[in-house]
Amino acid sequence: MDIRPYRISIRDEQIDDLRRRLRATRWPVALDPDSWEDGTSLAFLQELHAYWKDHFDWRAQEAHLNTLPHFIAEIDDLSIHFIHQTGSGPSPLPLVITHGWPGSFFEMERIIPMLADPGAHGADPADAFHVVVPSLPGYGFSQAPGSIGIGPYEISGLWLKLMQGLGYENFCLQGGDIGAAVSSWLAYRFPENTTALHLNYIPGSFRPPLGPGQPPVSAEEQAFLDRAAQWADREGAYAHMHGTKPQTLAYALTDSPVGLAAWIGEKFSAWSDGDIRTTYSLDVLLTEISIYWFSGTLHSSLRLYKESRNRPMHFKANERILPPLGLAHFAKELPLPPRSWVERVYNVRRWSELPNGGHFAAMEQPELLAEDIRAYFRPFRRGG
Repeated sequence: MDIRPYRISIRDEQIDDLRRRLRATRWPVALDPDSWEDGTSLAFLQELHAYWKDHFDWRAQEAHLNTLPHFIAEIDDLSIHFIHQTGSGPSPLPLVITHGWPGSFFEMERIIPMLADPGAHGADPADAFHVVVPSLPGYGFSQAPGSIGIGPYEISGLWLKLMQGLGYENFCLQGGDIGAAVSSWLAYRFPENTTALHLNYIPGSFRPPLGPGQPPVSAEEQAFLDRAAQWADREGAYAHMHGTKPQTLAYALTDSPVGLAAWIGEKFSAWSDGDIRTTYSLDVLLTEISIYWFSGTLHSSLRLYKESRNRPMHFKANERILPPLGLAHFAKELPLPPRSWVERVYNVRRWSELPNGGHFAAMEQPELLAEDIRAYFRPFRRGG
């Protein structure tokens, strides 16, 4: 496999173009500038915009990001960006962590050292991992597919080739959001290569086999299905747009940095545990948003939802995900199924209820997530 080091280096003219667009922003009217009820708060977005335009230092953030070990691998005619942080410990386990939308490899910045070098962060060096964090195809600095047919199912095959190309024949998996789907498909398709998987989300498209020969839907499971349907009706417009007409939305988000910030900022507000202003710094939010902006991957990042809809995680009778699963349920996560629903397909070994944190667990509660990952995989270092 062709693997080469990579360094993030955004051209000066791209930064100048962003500043020009920010200076030319045209604002809508809001009935209540402080409210998030109709979408992103105008007052918050104007605060974010002012900081982005006058104070945000991309070059400083770029230099910080480049302290991580970045690489590009050529896999099936796609250039895939990934971070590969080798572990410091007696026998590190290989672990591939997959992000989702509107995240990126940057989501994992704080937990990478906690997992790769736990001894330097107050934990046991014996719990170290060789950490691999790929950027999904068409996200960040990974090449966008040039044709249809690359969804989470297919990406799982790319990740297998990546890990084998790095010399890891057997490895562990972790993911949330779309990364949970990629990790689940990988475990389903390649159980002989999967030591175990750890998720902090169950994909929204997941459906176990139902009907004749299957256990009836319990009251707890039906309550979850009702809650998930209500959530989708109230909060799911973004996913329906991504999954049906992603190109239409891509024009706006590719042309307007403030439009992009509003689209992503709403999710960081709605899906996090706590106020967006106190949960994340403006530098963190704008680094995430800027990765989308500078990489020019809006069309492909949105389109992955359409590809996911073309192959949802629906399972038939007798289909199982065999490798053991550990699930970390953060308190303010999006609607998550009860354990009984998950166990219809997954081989659940551990189920952790965590008191704080939301959908972006690696950014909100990196210590809690890192500790749950270390604890879950600990027995597999001794053969399971």
